[in-house]
Amino acid sequence: MERCICIHGHFYQPPRENPWLEDVELQDPAYPYHDWNERITAECYEPNTVSRILDGEGWIRRIINNYARISFNFGPTLLSWLEKKQPGVYRAIVEADRESRERFSGHGSALAQAYNHMIMPLANRRDKYTQILWGIRDFEHRFGRQPEGMWLPETGVDLETLALMAELGIRFTILSPYQTRRFRKIGETQWRETAPGAIDTTRPYLVNLPGGRTIVVFFYNGEISQAVAFENLLSNGERFAGRLLGALAGSHGPSLVHIATDGETYGHHHRHGDMALAFALHRIEASGLARLTNYAEYLEHHPPVYEAEINEYSAWSCAHGVGRWSGNCGCSTGMNPGWTQAWRAPLRKALNWLRDELAPLYEKQARSYLKEPWKARNDYISVILDRSPESQSEFLAKHALGKLGPAERVKVFKLLEMQRHAMLMFTSCGWFFDEITGIETVQIIKYAARVIQLAEEALGKKDLEPGFLKMLAEAKSNLPDHRDGAYIYEKYVKPARVDLPKVGAHYAICSLFEEYEERHRIYCFDIERENSHSSLAGVARLSLGQIRVTSRITLESARLIYAVVNLGSHIVNGGVSHFQNEESYRKIAGEITGAFDRTDFPGLVRLLDQRFGGSTYTLKQLFRDKQRQILDQILNTTLDEIAGDYRRIYDRHAHLNRFLRELNIPQPRVLHTAAEFVLNSNLRQAFAGDMTDLKQIKALLDEAKIANVQLDGAVHRYVLEQTLSRLGERLRENPNDLALITHLDEVIDLVGSLPFEVELWKVQNIYYSLLQKVYPDNLEKAAGGNEDAGEWNARFKALGEKLRVRRDG
Repeated sequence: MERCICIHGHFYQPPRENPWLEDVELQDPAYPYHDWNERITAECYEPNTVSRILDGEGWIRRIINNYARISFNFGPTLLSWLEKKQPGVYRAIVEADRESRERFSGHGSALAQAYNHMIMPLANRRDKYTQILWGIRDFEHRFGRQPEGMWLPETGVDLETLALMAELGIRFTILSPYQTRRFRKIGETQWRETAPGAIDTTRPYLVNLPGGRTIVVFFYNGEISQAVAFENLLSNGERFAGRLLGALAGSHGPSLVHIATDGETYGHHHRHGDMALAFALHRIEASGLARLTNYAEYLEHHPPVYEAEINEYSAWSCAHGVGRWSGNCGCSTGMNPGWTQAWRAPLRKALNWLRDELAPLYEKQARSYLKEPWKARNDYISVILDRSPESQSEFLAKHALGKLGPAERVKVFKLLEMQRHAMLMFTSCGWFFDEITGIETVQIIKYAARVIQLAEEALGKKDLEPGFLKMLAEAKSNLPDHRDGAYIYEKYVKPARVDLPKVGAHYAICSLFEEYEERHRIYCFDIERENSHSSLAGVARLSLGQIRVTSRITLESARLIYAVVNLGSHIVNGGVSHFQNEESYRKIAGEITGAFDRTDFPGLVRLLDQRFGGSTYTLKQLFRDKQRQILDQILNTTLDEIAGDYRRIYDRHAHLNRFLRELNIPQPRVLHTAAEFVLNSNLRQAFAGDMTDLKQIKALLDEAKIANVQLDGAVHRYVLEQTLSRLGERLRENPNDLALITHLDEVIDLVGSLPFEVELWKVQNIYYSLLQKVYPDNLEKAAGGNEDAGEWNARFKALGEKLRVRRDG
């Protein structure tokens, strides 16, 4: 192992989960995807599991899992999302680590990461320890082994963090070349100073730590990393490979060329960056000039000969140490000249204050229930990874002073959740960008609001919010309309708070529009229906009943009563309150149903307000995804009417439109708008099905072309990719279905004629898989005279031609 190359990808997204719902809600800017996690998965995380290596004619020669050949880390919160929402991608990532162990002398390529991307030098010792431990435990849970290395968020580093990592068994980490002070050969007494970024990055360095421990640091090649991330090196995989191999020129003895960038570089920041990576990996392996490796394997064969001292309180994305996350250092995205980031310091001050106010209160309260409160917090990762009742009971059996009653269990889990969110609120992305109103910053303030709510409920601490808001008011926005952090809290954060009655209201309003089973789950809440009644009067609908709402996170539970009415369209009013007794419920239910039956709707609305004490709700209070779904349902009636009008206009005047076009006379705008709406709508419906009537689709496309209609490419592309994926999966399940192969061939033919690009890569992935698993058997059968196999081979080959996938034989 003399000349080696290692490429590291740091794959991470800020946690986007609603702190109260534990799930990511709809994010419109990510359209046509549900949210940014889903979009970036489609652009980067998934393509890197099935990345193409193309030949000189642009045909697919091989499909590989890039993760198995590089070094990588995934943020634990991102892996948690992938496990739930994209299990196939998640499994491919875990499998890549197993495959890399076979490739790299038993050393897996996956690294752990400090849990929720907190800037470690700015954290207190207790949080540092928990972040490292949670990162390790999360890694062990997912990859089934102990991590050898750990990625530090933003490579933010200090000696205390490194010492804690070494104490917990971490052997190495990766830093920027600008994060070293000086170095020397082990055994020498004279230190050698280096110019910024000028240290020899081709070897590992030992760093001596307080307490006598050591850790190994790999300082990555800054120039090539910069070129990959920001200088378009990924535009050509050949050039990428050449740059890496060229860095080995003139090396004597063992030498490691290694780079580190955000993993999203390979596909999200640079379209098809995964393919440039795959080609470069293939070219390096084929060249014989260097060997691919990972850090742990290289370290086994080449332990450090040199030692180094680090620049403490430094990071890879701030030229001023860690000022980007603590003050107005000057680092920004550069997109908003004239803006200031003076808001960063007061935001951190407010969060530090909140954390430090609660730490002694947590410890004092938790000691009433737990043997060692901070040890319990460290072990709470076992519950975060598995929220099952069995896991929660096992945790309490291990840490509780004795058997806890239901109310005590709720209090314990609220205290621990308070501590979890008190770390989540320090996620680095909250300070990274230019403006306090950014979604990343609002997100961490939401975590703080959740901390405050839990402190109110578990500790009876009611004075935290005023003190916190006073500090937030010092964090001034660059946007005059948004004033400061306190205004942002009141406008965007506080309305997002969720309690059990709000969950009950969501259930109640939704019950007007869909039927629920007796037991239902809304995000992290379980709903049990105990009693319900509904009535109809024309377009008006009434729903009332009793439910029990239980949090799966804190185990808090409440019995609620509700009454909601839809008076048509989007006009919804309702109330929710805690159940008192059966007599009270029957009285309220009788009054409300009586008013509804009399169609006294104004009186009914007043009654709801009176009986529910002002705790009334409308569609505005629904959680975002269901709110959009119900509004779409309501809008569909209106849209259907409008669509009907457009269709009548289009159908009635289609011949006139064609005649006007023949005479080169401009169409009246209303006629063109009707044609654009109808043709796009018809195509969208046709693309969303199985596309069995290709003749009709071609006719629609021809008509759109003649009518000079602008096709809605973004929507059609998304719908078609979903349809192709569905047809491909059907072929995977029924690979010998000749009719399906022929139909897919014809569909792809049509797709190739469209005026917008449609990704075929999911179908290509499935085809490549069948090429490896099914094609060889049918090839052998055909050689033995099997006519069916021969016909299958012919059609399968024809499909491969359309998909531009090479095959042998």
